[in-house]
Parts: sequence; C-alpha cells; structure tokens
Amino acid sequence: MRPLDEAETTVVFEKLLKFTGNNLKNIVESPAHEGPDPNPGRYCFRLQKNRVHYVSEALVKRATNISRKNLVSMGTCVGRFTHGGKFHLTVQCLGLLAANAKHKVWLKPTSEMSFLYGNHVLKGGLGRITDGIQPGDGVVVFSMSDVPLGFGNAAKSTQDCRKLDPNGIVVHHQSDIGEYLRMEDDL
Repeated sequence: MRPLDEAETTVVFEKLLKFTGNNLKNIVESPAHEGPDPNPGRYCFRLQKNRVHYVSEALVKRATNISRKNLVSMGTCVGRFTHGGKFHLTVQCLGLLAANAKHKVWLKPTSEMSFLYGNHVLKGGLGRITDGIQPGDGVVVFSMSDVPLGFGNAAKSTQDCRKLDPNGIVVHHQSDIGEYLRMEDDL
C-alpha cells in the first residue's frame, strides 16, 4: 500500500470534485476517528492493487506489519484505476459522497427499485432535485427518506428537467447499492 503519486491524486480529486464541489475540502481535512491511538491523525488516500482506499493514518501505520500480498483491503475503497489509467468510483464510497454531495436527486418510492436494478433515473420517478445542476455534473441519488441509493451523472440541467417528458432520462446510472448483490464477487 503506497501513497498516490501526483498524477493519480489529480485524477482522483477531479472525480471526487465532480460530486462534492467545494466540500472536497471536508473529505481531505477531516480528522480520523479510527484506530486505538488517542490521536489517530487524519484520513489519507492509499493505493493497493489499483484500488484507492480512504483510510486513517493510524491504520496505515499498523498495516505496515502485513505483507502486501496478504493485505486485502482497509478503510473505505473509494474507487479503482482501470488498465487504461482511468479512475472509476465504486459503490463503497457512497457514504463519503452522500455526506458531502453538492448535487442531489430524490426518487419516488415507485422508482427506487428500478434504479437499484441498474436503470437510469427517469423524470417520472423524480421526487426532488437540487437547483443548479448542469449536464455532466455528478449527482448522488437518495430515496425520499434520505437514504443514499447510488450516484450517477446528470443528463439534463435542473431547468430542462422541469419541461422534460416523464420518460426522459434525468440521471445516467453509474453505481448503486444493489451492486452489493449483483456483483458481490467483484467487490
């Protein structure tokens, strides 16, 4: 497990910035709460087998006692790098994104299951939407009871959603909590 280099850090922060905006500062500077130390330090990003983990510094110090091939995971897996060098967020970072989300969408109870099966969010299933969303922005999807369900990319702006037909796509699906069941071997 090693720290991210300059290029990797840039790619990861650009992806997180898409979803959190100025709240990225809260993720980077938040004090850690994990570990037996009275002062566990801060959270940091570490790379292990093409996966980026968000982990406390106290846990990183303790992980040095474990060999690299035996270390499976630690902290929160934020995402992974593809063979082509692109970075993809994984569903495990949903709690981190939901707490710091800039743009949010709430689904009606009737369309929650459709989203959890991997389908896009349609205008007919939209309960509420935050203002100021532009096409391509990162959006966190919630149920009406504020339970985070997943995240995706905005297909339309907030203004365009108001005059869209009910079958029009509002958010392109990227990841959801249903992946824990659909892809449990890969996670």
